[in-house]
Amino acid sequence: MARFSIPTTGRLSPDARLPTSSITVQKALSSLSRSSLLNLIFAWISDENASLCAPSLGEDTIDDVFYQPAETLEELRSIYTDLQSRKGSKREVIDRITEGDWKQGLTLHQLAMADAQYLQDHPTSQKWTAYRILPLKPTVHAGDEEQPPEADKESLNLPRFHPSTFIDNLQSHVLPDVKAHYHIHRPQDLPLAILRIFIIESPYNTSVLHLGNRSVSADSDIDSSRTLYIAFPDGSPYIYLSKSQTTGPLGAAESKSFRNLVVEGIPKALSRPRERYMLKPTNVSTKNISALLYTRGNGRTNAAGGGWNIYADRKKNESPLNTLLPTPPLSEESSDDSDLYRPAGPKRKMDDKDGTDKFMKRARLCAQARFGDTAHIDDGSGIERMDITIEDPFPRSMLPEEGDGSRGEQNTEKEAPGWTPNVKLTFHGFHVFAGMRQLIESGIIDGQRMPGWLTGEEGVTVGAVRHGRIRGHKGSGM
Repeated sequence: MARFSIPTTGRLSPDARLPTSSITVQKALSSLSRSSLLNLIFAWISDENASLCAPSLGEDTIDDVFYQPAETLEELRSIYTDLQSRKGSKREVIDRITEGDWKQGLTLHQLAMADAQYLQDHPTSQKWTAYRILPLKPTVHAGDEEQPPEADKESLNLPRFHPSTFIDNLQSHVLPDVKAHYHIHRPQDLPLAILRIFIIESPYNTSVLHLGNRSVSADSDIDSSRTLYIAFPDGSPYIYLSKSQTTGPLGAAESKSFRNLVVEGIPKALSRPRERYMLKPTNVSTKNISALLYTRGNGRTNAAGGGWNIYADRKKNESPLNTLLPTPPLSEESSDDSDLYRPAGPKRKMDDKDGTDKFMKRARLCAQARFGDTAHIDDGSGIERMDITIEDPFPRSMLPEEGDGSRGEQNTEKEAPGWTPNVKLTFHGFHVFAGMRQLIESGIIDGQRMPGWLTGEEGVTVGAVRHGRIRGHKGSGM
């Protein structure tokens, strides 16, 4: 009988299996190290996940099979304990998985756990963008016309995040015609939950769920998949979205449209009757999710970047309105720092070494004042890229005079009022703001004249500068 398919709005079952020969499975397994693979296998065969990651078990010996199946889970655990205790190659473990214990295929739950393990081992593998959750004001009806809703910036209400309810709303209201698998987990040492959305098929190709068969047929388009991560920080008005990753012949346009669809659908999944929300991009993008937790998390550092971070510490009661000046932070390191603030006396001859030492001390004091306790190379919250566009008009004093002969005719267009050169700045490195701090401490950059957006106090990584003030791309940012 010919196989037939029917459309369905349900999401993929976590025990649906993918063939071990698929590109998606091979890529997920080969990206992990040997130790991570063994730790992942022990998580698969644990009592908590054994039902969704069931291996091939059998009591009879099978001929012409290199890897004989274990009889019980305890025997299988002892086999992998022996592999963990001795040295070997990663290929040995992968072959044992694909040709032995899970030769019938890996479930979607197993694949999601493998991606979660890779994300734990490589925390900078994804590029995250922060979005702010804003409540909407009630809809206003002016006559017969309905006014568009506006963001209520004064409200402190935040939506409740319940994983199963959010996934059901996202599937039913946003992705009803997409066959997707959802998996949520909490990384170690990070106060957030990460939702993984994995898409492999269309609603009219339901071979995964065909007549209760939990394995994907050979003619299904399993090698074309997309993966997207959504991170929900604990108690924060922000969420983080990763870039859509593709496997197979899918183009960049399809991945971008899928991500835009999810961005539009998240507020709908979070909203409830008479309680609607919207997402506003903050234009803070980085591969370091710890940096996002620092600048767009649930702490007091969201609007206290750069030198303003001293006011985010609850133990300090310093205020810019205090009448008494606080003790300089570097005063205890050297008793000679007080000489920097004394009135200038009679000139005396000074050797170059003393002058250099005082110059370096002044530079370190300036860096401490501009950055505070932030922008250290080992603080774990580094931003690796910053893209800035300068939109200031070219200074009139720098333009040539009009009586310049033939050259004046050629520069007529540039001398017109409002001419703005196309200047773009890109800072790239392990920790951009820590590098700027080191340049100030070395005396290469004048810390007193450096703009504030180079210290990270504005909280913008992609933006434009006009008249010395920075704004995020398309008006976003702080």
